[in-house]
Amino acid sequence: MSALFEPLTMGALTLPNRVIMAPLTRMRASAGDVPSELSITYYAQRASAGLIITEASQVSPQGKGYMQTPGIYSPEQVAGWQRVTAAVHEAGGRIAMQLWHVGRISHSSLQVDNQPPVSASDLPAMTKTTVLGADGNPERVPCSTPRALALAEIPELLASYTHATHASREAGFDYVEVHAAHGYLLHQFQSIESNKRDDAYGGSLENRARLTLEVLDATIAAWDADRVGVRISPMGNFNALDDAEGEAMGLYLAEQFAQRGIAYLHLSEPDWAGGPQLNERFRIALRARFPGVIIGAGNYTKAKAEPLLAKSLIDAAAFGRPYIANPDLAERLRDDAPLNEQRPALFYGGGAEGYTDYPALSA
Repeated sequence: MSALFEPLTMGALTLPNRVIMAPLTRMRASAGDVPSELSITYYAQRASAGLIITEASQVSPQGKGYMQTPGIYSPEQVAGWQRVTAAVHEAGGRIAMQLWHVGRISHSSLQVDNQPPVSASDLPAMTKTTVLGADGNPERVPCSTPRALALAEIPELLASYTHATHASREAGFDYVEVHAAHGYLLHQFQSIESNKRDDAYGGSLENRARLTLEVLDATIAAWDADRVGVRISPMGNFNALDDAEGEAMGLYLAEQFAQRGIAYLHLSEPDWAGGPQLNERFRIALRARFPGVIIGAGNYTKAKAEPLLAKSLIDAAAFGRPYIANPDLAERLRDDAPLNEQRPALFYGGGAEGYTDYPALSA
C-alpha cells in the first residue's frame, strides 16, 4: 500500500490517510461573507481526505482581498461554518480553518469605507485582485496602494486572530491554520521586498518574522499548539513577492515553529505558481529544524509524494486543483483511477457548476 494511505498522528488527532485537501479560494460566499449553502455540499463531498483545509477566510473586514471570500469573525459566519463542519464530520472527515489577512493584495472597494488596504510598508503589489464587476462577473483590477500598518494597530490585528481562533473553535473546526504565505500580510512583513520598516517589525530577519510569530502565539493562546498549523511559502513568488532572503526566513521560522510544538508546518512549494521545483537541500535543512509533521503542497501527484514520504522529507501531501474536479481524490489516488478534467473557467465565482457537480467514481 502507498505510504499516502498510512495513518498520521498530527497534533491532537490521528488522520486516516496523508492525502490533504489544500486550501482553495473559490469566491462563492454569500452576502456578509457567509459560507454558502453549496459550500456545505462541496466540503462534505471531499471528506475522505485525511484533512480538509478550508479556503482562506479573512479574520476581519480589513483582511478581505477578493470578492465573495468567506470570513470567520461574525456570528453569521460562525453559524454558516458550523453547518459545513457538521456535514464534514457526519461524512467521517476532519477539517481545518485557514486564517487569512491579505494585507496589500486588495482593492479599496473591498475595504470598509473604501479605505486603502494595509501592509508592512506603503509599497504597492504589482499584481491584480478580483472584484465583482458591474456585470455581476469577476473582474481583475490592480491592487490598491496600501498604507503601512501603524505600530498602534498591531494589538488590534493580533486580537482579530485571537477572535477568529475562538470563532473557529465555536464553529466546530478540528484545527486552525495561520496563512503566512503567498504574498499576503504576514509574508509581506517577512519579506525584504515588501517590508521597509525601521521599527521592531522591520530590518533584521528576526524583526521581519516577529509579526508572524506574534500571530502564531496569539492563536496558540486561544486554543492549543496541537490544534494549530502554519502555512509558509519561503521561496514562492506568488502575488509578485519574490523574496531574495526567503530560504533563510523559512528555516528560521521552522525552528521557531518547532519550539512551539505546533501540529504541523504546511510548506507551499514554488512550482504550483510557475516557479521551480523545491530543491532537496532545502527540504533536508527544513526537516533538520522542524521534526514535526510537514505537509508538502505544490503540483503534487502520487509519484511526486511517495519518494518524499519515503525519505521523511514530508509527512503528508496536499493536493489543490485536483481536488476541485475530484471530490473523491483520495480514493482515485489509492486505486490509480483516472481523474476528472478540470474546468478552469469555473474555478472562481458562480454556482454549482464547476463546484459541486463533479462526479465521484461511484456515481
